[in-house]
Amino acid sequence: MKAAFWMLTAGAVASAIMAGTLSRAADPVSVSLTRLDCGVVQVNNLNAFSDTNAYTGESKRFTASCYLIQHGETYMLWDTGLPERLKGVPANNTDPMSPTLTVTIKEQLAQLGITPEQISLIGISHYHFDHVSQADGFPQAKLLIGKNDWDALNSGEVPVGASSSALQHWIKGSGAVEGVSGDKDIFGDGSVIMLDTPGHTPGHHSLKVTLAKSGKYLLTGDLAHFHENYDSNGVPGFNTDRADTLASLERFKQLADNEKATVIIQHDMRDIRKLPAFPEAAR
Repeated sequence: MKAAFWMLTAGAVASAIMAGTLSRAADPVSVSLTRLDCGVVQVNNLNAFSDTNAYTGESKRFTASCYLIQHGETYMLWDTGLPERLKGVPANNTDPMSPTLTVTIKEQLAQLGITPEQISLIGISHYHFDHVSQADGFPQAKLLIGKNDWDALNSGEVPVGASSSALQHWIKGSGAVEGVSGDKDIFGDGSVIMLDTPGHTPGHHSLKVTLAKSGKYLLTGDLAHFHENYDSNGVPGFNTDRADTLASLERFKQLADNEKATVIIQHDMRDIRKLPAFPEAAR
């Protein structure tokens, strides 16, 4: 009887230890999302963002937002903003689009105690200059970019609005790169997913980030540029495919509704407040 008792007790203890071990192994990795200031663009011809001339005579000040994602011990940048050379250059009210920068990504990372070498991934929504221009400051990082955008950059003819110079390190084969087809679960746990939303460019992607406390966020990339544009399914005249844009907008909006996600339009100043003010992070 005693032997049987101790065998049962030992078995129960072993089961408890194993259950605890499996539980710890299944614990989710800590994820955080921090907004970085990657510049401002004074848009003096807002009709550039409507192929139906919805904004004749209007102007708007866009923010260029980038994001730092920490997944466990791994750091990832989502978009890399305007070029450092624009720091301190004043915006004007005459050019169709007038960009300026007040602080660099590296300077903001330094405030967080993060070195450039600690950035191991760069996710790019698309190839336009206001989304990629500080990427070359992180040559050790693996570049994640839509395959159709990547193919366009390597076609021998630089697409309109693209900045291939900032991505030359990867184009020349000196850095790791992945051309993303469809959606991509970046860390394999569903916490950070690149969403296939073509139309603005052939390989355009948006981003879904799921946080333990704050819930789900959907970052548009340039699927839409400001609230009115998003609400009316407005299509910029320079988008590469109108039908794809509308299909991507429909998918994105349904996903936001179904998952009760917070939508962040990356260029809309009003959406800055949807995340904690730098240097704080959403978790």
